[in-house]
Amino acid sequence: MKITAVETFTVDGGTHPWQFCAVRTDAGLTGYSEIGTEAILHGIEGLVRDFGERLVGRDPGPIERIYTDLYRLMWQAPYGATLVAIAGIELALWDLKGKALGVPVHALLGGPTRERQRVYWSHLASARVRHHALFGARPVRTVGDIADCAREAVAMGYTALKTNIIMPEDAPAAAAAARTDRVLTTARLRQAERQIAAIRDAVGPDVDVCLDVGSSVAPPDALRLAQALEPYDLFWLEIDNQDPGALAALRAATRIPITSGETLQGPRQFLPFFQARAMDTAMIDIRYQGLAEARRVAELAAVYDLKVAPHNFNGHLCTFQSLHLTAALANVRIMEYDVDAAPWRDDLFTHAPEVAGGEMLVPQRPGWGTDLREDVARRHAWRGGAAG
Repeated sequence: MKITAVETFTVDGGTHPWQFCAVRTDAGLTGYSEIGTEAILHGIEGLVRDFGERLVGRDPGPIERIYTDLYRLMWQAPYGATLVAIAGIELALWDLKGKALGVPVHALLGGPTRERQRVYWSHLASARVRHHALFGARPVRTVGDIADCAREAVAMGYTALKTNIIMPEDAPAAAAAARTDRVLTTARLRQAERQIAAIRDAVGPDVDVCLDVGSSVAPPDALRLAQALEPYDLFWLEIDNQDPGALAALRAATRIPITSGETLQGPRQFLPFFQARAMDTAMIDIRYQGLAEARRVAELAAVYDLKVAPHNFNGHLCTFQSLHLTAALANVRIMEYDVDAAPWRDDLFTHAPEVAGGEMLVPQRPGWGTDLREDVARRHAWRGGAAG
């Protein structure tokens, strides 16, 4: 079996674009992956094309060798978008190998370690501030509306949820200014208190509640936030920072568990954070590094007695990729899943995730267990401008 072509698809995901990679072979099999960073669409497409041209005519079987060859080709600049593009090809090769052998990807890694994976409803109420009409949901304008979203999640069987600090009255410019300076204003701090208090009151003490501030708040301000929210028994506070020491100081000063890592790539970037004991849970995005590297990060985390949680807020193919990762590990805390999505998300794939009681079934079909429907992807091709 030889590779005949490597292609990409950039699809309208409603709130942001989704990107996919297809590796085609002369045996008639195609391997698919979900890739990308949402913000550099043309760059990822170009990198995948450059790498893909080098792979035409090669055997797709030795995945580790192909990954290493591409990584060393760009040794002077191996991270960032470069690694995202390499990961996209590598993930598609795993799908291809599973299909060729008639087994699910997790079986190629010694899995499954589980039949079901607990998931949390991510971005609860957040996307509805601007996109409620797309989701066919009620608008979110008040703290009471946010609490209603939390009740909805529990009614659908979810036992955990994650939200962001939501200021429904904010203009986009105000949100952008907050991201620029990474300052937690008193108004946002008080809103966070009201919001988390309302969610906790709505769902009771037995549902796990997470708050994600991303990189919008610097660690000193995050400490103010954490101390204010300690009475509400958060499952975690999620924050991204490039300084392991600053994150470790935050973790040492609050009772709330700290989750971080979604912006990091590979064991070398995660290692200083693990050595500094800077987080309680490592957030790993399989799209940013590939399956083998993501597994290496998780196994390194296990050395430090840390749990991991896949970062997953896109299309179903990314969800399936993340499920296979969890099914090859023994140190998973929980997995992210966006319930609110464009109404055509299910149409894009041959199979959708199966969720019941806040848990998702691990796929047992060959490869990832779902394929991109290329005709639907072309019908919903991304036609916007800047993204992310």
